[in-house]
Amino acid sequence: MIDRHIADLQPEFAPTVRPETPVSDVAEALCDPDVSAVVVEENESIAGIVTASDVVAMVTVTETEHHPTARAIMSSPPVTVSPDATLVEAAERMRAAGVGHLVVEGETYRGVVSTATLAPFLSRHRLDVEWRGEPSVFTASRDGRLVVKN
Repeated sequence: MIDRHIADLQPEFAPTVRPETPVSDVAEALCDPDVSAVVVEENESIAGIVTASDVVAMVTVTETEHHPTARAIMSSPPVTVSPDATLVEAAERMRAAGVGHLVVEGETYRGVVSTATLAPFLSRHRLDVEWRGEPSVFTASRDGRLVVKN
């Protein structure tokens, strides 16, 4: 795979809310099938991100707060990625952080990249191949086995 960059994908622009936005409004935005996350902005910077799993986890928050806000359930600080990062780097960052969404930030908010965004571009198995000398030729034998001819 040729290394592609996050900027090449045109990340989705998730809706943005303020930290004091009621969770009911955030949950309503997440009901849209085209919206996988809501970004929380405060003072023109990204304060957090809310996904469907955050809303589900809200059940414990409602035991202590009568009208929870986005601030009460958002993941903060959000895990971010640069538009210049490769798709492989973004996927590795998601895996390492245990998240399904990355906020794309350069000098400003650029969108959100999710596992669903990256999946079509990445193989489940990563092969690191180092060629030495002449390239190999691969053919199939009569019984369907792969035969390598150098």
